[in-house]
Amino acid sequence: MLLASGVMAAPLKIGVAMSQFDDTWLTYLRESMGKDAKAVPGGADLQFQDARADVVKQLSQVEDFINQKVDAIIVVPVDTAATSKMIEEATQAKIPLIFVNRRPDQPHLPAGVVTVTSDDLEAGHLQMNYLAEKMGGKGNVMILLGDLSNNSTANRTKGVKEIIAKYPDIKVQEEQTGVWLRDKGMNLVNDWITQGKPFNAVVSNNDEMAIGAAMALEAAGMKGKVLVGGVDGTPDGLNAIKKGDLAVSVFQDAAGQAKGAVESAVKMANKQPVEQSVVIPYQLITPENVAQFAQK
Repeated sequence: MLLASGVMAAPLKIGVAMSQFDDTWLTYLRESMGKDAKAVPGGADLQFQDARADVVKQLSQVEDFINQKVDAIIVVPVDTAATSKMIEEATQAKIPLIFVNRRPDQPHLPAGVVTVTSDDLEAGHLQMNYLAEKMGGKGNVMILLGDLSNNSTANRTKGVKEIIAKYPDIKVQEEQTGVWLRDKGMNLVNDWITQGKPFNAVVSNNDEMAIGAAMALEAAGMKGKVLVGGVDGTPDGLNAIKKGDLAVSVFQDAAGQAKGAVESAVKMANKQPVEQSVVIPYQLITPENVAQFAQK
């Protein structure tokens, strides 16, 4: 960007504190933010940090960004209930703070703090509505929960249960956390099968655990006998729908969230107005429309 003096402005410095790098969906989010930064007029340098699911480490990373006097900070919080200190310190330093993917639990955020998220309640509604219809309105479901410190887990599950409440003949038999991981989802479902617990559907808070569930069902010779639903619409999740391993998923737009976060950071750094709450909609993915999501 050329300043009025004719001198080229330095690229914006944006710190990005990720909850963890080794999460499949968050990897797509991180890669998309990197691409969006390259398209910023005048340039934007993104400095990524991996909190490795450690709340204390993430706060330290945010404080380091503040000490570096970066132009903006983007955070995917480890724990949505533990964001008040970073909000306090960033606003005191007058550094724009953008939370992406996971909204802090506190209902009212101060000026200078923006959220770019999707409505996780909607994800649960879309997912369970589809499964309930496929189940004929009756049967037993098992719920695979994400990380319990994450409000996405709570809200997706709440959305699922709000739909189940409309069907008196659908019962939740089990709900346990697989902390978003494929192998944990596989192990939990394998345990339920071994214990002889009857179930007609596995409702997973994300695609990775859902794929793990499908692997356990296939190993037990139960593929096609139990419906499996996920959330995210990752490439692996889309492929699982094409193969008939998953009955449904819900597309969470990593590219859309990334673009919203980077655009907000750039605008705020340049003292331009922004929406304080940007919501990127979820979309239902079924075997009938899965091909269109493979293009996104």
